[in-house]
Amino acid sequence: MNSPYGQTRTRIAARHALLAPDGHVKGNVPGITGAVVVTLINPAMGARFAQLLVTFAAGGRAEFPGNTVETAGYFESGGGTVAIEGRKAKCGPGGYFFAPAGAAWSISSPRVGTRVTLFQKTFVPLAGVDAPRPIIGAASDVAGQPFLGDPDARLQVLLPDEPGFDLAMNVFTYQPGATLPFVETHVMEHGLLMLAGQGVYRLEDAWYPVAAGDAIWMAPYCPQWFVAMGKSPASYLYYKDVNRAAL
Repeated sequence: MNSPYGQTRTRIAARHALLAPDGHVKGNVPGITGAVVVTLINPAMGARFAQLLVTFAAGGRAEFPGNTVETAGYFESGGGTVAIEGRKAKCGPGGYFFAPAGAAWSISSPRVGTRVTLFQKTFVPLAGVDAPRPIIGAASDVAGQPFLGDPDARLQVLLPDEPGFDLAMNVFTYQPGATLPFVETHVMEHGLLMLAGQGVYRLEDAWYPVAAGDAIWMAPYCPQWFVAMGKSPASYLYYKDVNRAAL
């Protein structure tokens, strides 16, 4: 939609950001062809990871060699075939994967319009612990657990909570009116994509209306809180860094 008066909900601050779809600009990312790619979050913003939104056209493909970067991906819509170091599986909406550092991976034969979010970071190994393994799964197979006992706020943990993994990828779903139970302030950094519904997100001392399609960056120790609003559930996909030493 055109914005004749230069208006947008997008806000970029030193330690948080809200990126609304009205400001998306296509860029070229090596390894991804036949797709519109939007780099929503990366170190140029001050983050320590990258979050990409990929929308595939006919004949699109993503193909990356094994290197020091690990990738967690989530199919918001559509579908395609994911291959990681010889392991191959088809993913539909809600499908997800994890390609560890050193593993070549690809997405092939995507349906036209398929939307995939990618979280990428440089892997930090942990002495004496095995590196994480490749994963291909479906969110529909992961039961949502009540968050801190609240059945109206359910968390799906998509990747294993094991010491070898230095990142997590989860889906959080709220019934209308449900909230985070308190204003969280923690060392973990977040990248987030609103998948459905709407609500209000507090980031530091600002409150932002958010809806499906919005992306959010939260730096370490950014105070954060969410309430779902409207008549339908709200859900979001999010990344965080985990399981590494404080120093």
